[in-house]
Amino acid sequence: MGENPDNFPKEPVADDSNAFTMSSSALVTAINKTLFAVSNDDLRPAMTGVFFELDKKGITCVATDAHRLVRYRRTDVSCPKTDTFIVPKKPLNLLKSALPDNDDELKISYNSNHLFVVHGGTELVCRLIDARFPDYKVVIPLDNPYKMTVSKGDFQSALRRVSIFSNKSTNQVALSISGSELQLAAQDVDFSFEGNERMACQYDGEDLQIAFNAKFLIEMLNAGETDDVVMELSTSTKAGIIKPTETEPNEELLMLVMPLMLNN
Repeated sequence: MGENPDNFPKEPVADDSNAFTMSSSALVTAINKTLFAVSNDDLRPAMTGVFFELDKKGITCVATDAHRLVRYRRTDVSCPKTDTFIVPKKPLNLLKSALPDNDDELKISYNSNHLFVVHGGTELVCRLIDARFPDYKVVIPLDNPYKMTVSKGDFQSALRRVSIFSNKSTNQVALSISGSELQLAAQDVDFSFEGNERMACQYDGEDLQIAFNAKFLIEMLNAGETDDVVMELSTSTKAGIIKPTETEPNEELLMLVMPLMLNN
């Protein structure tokens, strides 16, 4: 029992494509750092993938779901020309598990419709998302004067504990920062729950109260691989920026999260 092989879909041909190379670990890291922030909203197809921005100076990967945004930049990859494309979430998940986390060289080529990734005897071909990615640069605040440095592990653990008491639909946790103390508070009015926790931090700025979705913060802290993270803030209605305290010489990671309305 079998089917005629001629009926099997033809493989897309890599004609009219532009190619560049990068190390396997560089691509795996870029996918791991951005994939969690991709949107699942099919009504906005451009956001359901990771946006790749190429130029001669490096490669930038951006993912956003309108509530948070992750930008990961590498300068040790040189692309022949300035270009952009959006890769869907599913093939990136497959690549992440299929590629080794080492310095093997990958050949990546793309044309207007498809992306081709070749590693040894393995080749992945996927269709690109044909949509216009939103202009992410306008939402990144250039001047967030207040800086808070906090231990990543302690902050994550505190968020996990306090978020148990938050409203299940918003996961809202309010951060009150004053001096060298950070207070986390969450409450669910429907069930009369409330949780508070205090922890130490290094803060340079005016006292501030701002609320975020705890689930988003926990996921974003996972992407930073340093013991401490820096959070750059300005007011309770402006986006907060999270950065690791140290990065490798040729990479840069910026994560942005939109605040929630404080329900005082």
